Amino acid sequence: MSKKEIDDVSGTQTTGHEWDGIKELDTPMPRWWLGLFWATIVWAIGYWIVYPAWPGISSYTHGLLDHSQRDRVTADVASLKAARADREKALGRASLSDIQTNPDLLQFAMAAGKTAFGDNCAGCHGAGGQGAPGYPNLNDDVWLWGGKLGDIEHTITVGVRSTSPQTRQSEMPGFGRDGILKPAQIDDLVEYVVHVSDRSADAGAVRRATPLFADNCAACHGPAGRGNRTMGAPNLTDNEWEYGSTRDAIKDQIWNGHGGVMPTWGGRLSPEEIKALAVYVHSLGGGE
Repeated sequence: MSKKEIDDVSGTQTTGHEWDGIKELDTPMPRWWLGLFWATIVWAIGYWIVYPAWPGISSYTHGLLDHSQRDRVTADVASLKAARADREKALGRASLSDIQTNPDLLQFAMAAGKTAFGDNCAGCHGAGGQGAPGYPNLNDDVWLWGGKLGDIEHTITVGVRSTSPQTRQSEMPGFGRDGILKPAQIDDLVEYVVHVSDRSADAGAVRRATPLFADNCAACHGPAGRGNRTMGAPNLTDNEWEYGSTRDAIKDQIWNGHGGVMPTWGGRLSPEEIKALAVYVHSLGGGE
């Protein structure tokens, strides 16, 4: 360990540390920096005294001001609910058709529905309702269970393949997974689905798959593949695909029979919120 000494160049005392001939200077911190450092300590102590700061076993220190952001938010929410109470009651009493013909009530329903959609639906359907693989696009005019206001309200209320006793229920068999059809038959069915969606397909495969479709698929999707809303069976002739339109995606769906779950929102959301959601979803562009 080297001894402390005065550096010849700077005139500053060294710390006594030296590495490879380089000596460390014991330079004091600037006074302005030390002033800020002590000021932050004083500020922190004052903050601890004035505001809630320290957790305890069952509570926390409330501070001299007894300020609570949670209480403030709770009060703001209660105030907002009180301001909306009359309109929410009117929304609850009105029928869906009455809401559409009442500009003031429609505006309120749209605003409330947009908020509820963002909080509960956007995670799956997208912020704008554009959907994603496995989640329906709500902007188009294709509806598995119907696109009228009443249909949408009912679907939101009971869900799809969910917990309500009245939930919308449909099932696409896993024709390959469960050994119902052979791999070659599923390949032919893929070409048949491509064909009915008005795209170029293998003619021989389409001929072979025609009786297969009639025996295994037509009961739900219809003889022409146009779907069946009472069963939630999609139309195979349009250009809207929930799980993808490529041959690989179609084969995967026939093989495995995917079926998503739409939560039962009845009981989670109030009837007024569900009405507002139905109005909002109906307005996205695809409502009937």
